[in-house]
Amino acid sequence: MKIRTLLLLSVLAISCKKETKTELETPKIASKDSLEVNEKKEPETQKTDTIVLSTKHKTNKILCDLDGDNLDETVEIFRSTNNQKSGFKITYGNGKRTDYLGFGNDILGQGFDEIDWAGIFEKAPKNEVFFNNVNENGDIIGEEQVAEEDKIKLPNDGIFIHAEESCGGGIIYLKNGKYEWIQQE
Repeated sequence: MKIRTLLLLSVLAISCKKETKTELETPKIASKDSLEVNEKKEPETQKTDTIVLSTKHKTNKILCDLDGDNLDETVEIFRSTNNQKSGFKITYGNGKRTDYLGFGNDILGQGFDEIDWAGIFEKAPKNEVFFNNVNENGDIIGEEQVAEEDKIKLPNDGIFIHAEESCGGGIIYLKNGKYEWIQQE
């Protein structure tokens, strides 16, 4: 009987010792595994886009004073190498601001996101009077059909873009620091 009790106590002591040992090893393995996962995780990076000067447009650069500070802004037509869509890069004369219009993003809520269609690209001069010459029904209207309060005298230069061989285009200008659109045909 003594032998049986001794044998039973020995088995019990050995089995308890293994359980304790297993408990101590488990956290070390988990800790090591979690470190390996953290080391292998790569930081997320944003995809970058590159733009190149458009060779499709005869004129791809104009100078105009959009903000009225007597320093010419450089307005250039570029193309995104990421999505192949064109747009304007507007670099302000003071060097403190650069804006991008188009390149796959809707331009001033007009329903187009690039400007490949624009065959005419020129400065709309300061103090010229313009008006939206398309009414809410889509009909082209003349100046005599436009109320005086709906006519816009450009406070500064604007950007005139127009389809070369068809109707359609407009003028982009700054009003209170925000780009606005005047529909032309």
